Amino acid sequence: MLQLLHIENIAIIERADIAFAPGFNALTGETGAGKSIVIDSLGAVLGQRTSRDLIRTGTPKAFVSAVFDHVDGALPALAENGVSPEADGTLLLSRELYGDGKNVCRANGRPITVAQLKSIGASLLNIHGQHDGTQLLDETQHLGYLDRFGRTEAQLAAYTARYGDLSATRREIAALRMDETEKARRVDTLRHQIAELERAELREGEEEALLARRNILRNGEKFIAAVSEADYCLNGGDEAGGALSAIRQAEDALRSLRSLGAEFETLSDRMGALYSDAYDLAMTVRDKRAEFDFSPEELDAVESRADLLYRLKKKYGGTVEEMLDYLARSKDELDRIEYADDRIAQLEKQLEKKNAAAAEAARTLSDARKKAAERLEAAILRELCELDMPKVRFAIDFAEKEPDATGMDEVRFLMSANVGEELKPIQKIASGGELARIMLALKNVFAAQESVMTMVFDEVDTGVSGRAAQRVAEKLARVSREKQVLCVTHLPQLAAMADTHFSVEKGEENGRTLTRVTELDRAQRARELARLTGGEAVSETMLRGAEELLDAAEEFKAGGKEGGA
Repeated sequence: MLQLLHIENIAIIERADIAFAPGFNALTGETGAGKSIVIDSLGAVLGQRTSRDLIRTGTPKAFVSAVFDHVDGALPALAENGVSPEADGTLLLSRELYGDGKNVCRANGRPITVAQLKSIGASLLNIHGQHDGTQLLDETQHLGYLDRFGRTEAQLAAYTARYGDLSATRREIAALRMDETEKARRVDTLRHQIAELERAELREGEEEALLARRNILRNGEKFIAAVSEADYCLNGGDEAGGALSAIRQAEDALRSLRSLGAEFETLSDRMGALYSDAYDLAMTVRDKRAEFDFSPEELDAVESRADLLYRLKKKYGGTVEEMLDYLARSKDELDRIEYADDRIAQLEKQLEKKNAAAAEAARTLSDARKKAAERLEAAILRELCELDMPKVRFAIDFAEKEPDATGMDEVRFLMSANVGEELKPIQKIASGGELARIMLALKNVFAAQESVMTMVFDEVDTGVSGRAAQRVAEKLARVSREKQVLCVTHLPQLAAMADTHFSVEKGEENGRTLTRVTELDRAQRARELARLTGGEAVSETMLRGAEELLDAAEEFKAGGKEGGA
């Protein structure tokens, strides 16, 4: 449940703290006062897409945070995103919005991504806006509504797996069934490439060794000169001894002093160790000089091999390993083409079985959907009766189609708004007010299955008035017995039914437009309801009518007459 919404520098709201209560919360105010900005702020802190235009003019960033409690239903989503509630069971979500598009999101102080924030938010709160009626008119959305209600995830997953396997086999058969000209051209290409790569006799790791050897060969004279000089300095020549001989003489000289004390023993030992290291180094240098065999022919051969690898890499891959992989894949493809007819025959046998398996899974999915459709129709009709639409007929129409990724069903919602009229697509029948109530009915049916504890309704009463508005208010009041309800409304019937009523007002301060959100007491609520009923010129008669509306709402919520005022 949403406890507190904190807003800073969102559009015309400089700063606001809204402490929502359990039950039915209503927000009212003049058009343009900022009611929808409150909903936009709530959407932002739940990870929904935002615009930088949401940031208040003249400020570098905006900030919004929300405190939730009783988040048991969100625990799986929290765990999936590495977040835990506080010890008292509360959860603090926050989001900073910057003008350059940067976002900083946190859950209980822990940094998270916008995607994680959205995942968590979806498990906490459900926002139902005016655009949802448009989705209801879109018949491509109807199957999704039904699947969510029927919880057909398992059947859909089983079908999707079989349909994917079937599609993969079909694609493989289509790839093998190339025309003969294309087939011959591809075979010639593959044979040429395979022969070229096999002639090269590629070996893994050879390029690194080859380039290292080429580097030495290209610097052969420099190598010989340097090694020879080092050998002469260490080992000496015919005319003079080298460093090794001098160190040996020094070692012999110091050895005679060992009897004079520990200090000279140490000095002698160090000289001995130096001679040992120098001897090893001198032998290594001499071996390097002896083993190096430079020839122009070898350099030419190495250069030629390196050039061949360079040319092959431009065609077949950036490394020898990639070229070997290309060779293996080319051989596999050549085998598939040359034995395509056999492979096609084999695949066609598999195709029959896979087609039957997919068809069976499609029928299982369709049966589950039809059973869910019966339950959904009954649930919607019950809701519509409570929304003062007892004569409306609602049905879910099925038509079979060529199976695709969604199955074999085409689904659309049909209704008849008046007695004696045949069922027709909703978009051809429903008025704005009827759409609003049908959407509310759907929302309530789906919400009953969800763990989300807070439902937000943003001006879903468009086109609703009179008795229908009273029934919508009563329906939201019933919903609020099980879940927290937040409702932005212009209807006095809905606002009167609220347990907590907030007024959203626009004003000016220091030459800037700003919005204030205030919780109303009983007297203030009566005046606001009178304004909603008759405008700014509030009369005593209007106030008495508002008081009666509040009394009737309290009587209904206390379990009195169902009809309202």
